Amino acid sequence: MKKKMYFVVLCEDKDMSGKLRSRTRPAHLQYLQPYRDKILLAGPLLQDGSEESAGGLIIIDLPDYDAAVSFAQNDPYALAGLFARIEVRAWRKVIPA
Repeated sequence: MKKKMYFVVLCEDKDMSGKLRSRTRPAHLQYLQPYRDKILLAGPLLQDGSEESAGGLIIIDLPDYDAAVSFAQNDPYALAGLFARIEVRAWRKVIPA
């Protein structure tokens, strides 16, 4: 039996982009709704010693790398130009089994 493969979508915000993140958040959350059953976990990365967002992390079950890249590039945050960097990597869950 083939093990489930996930993809990590790791995004780093551009400096001083808090207002853009706040304005775009409702569209971002709406974009994620159809994927809720495929998302293992998701949430913002925080600036050291702060509650301010510095980026985001999503681990999602998608068919392949190209689907994961498309998912990341079509997120409203990405379309709005929020991110300085987006990284997509294949990932396998080991613990807990």
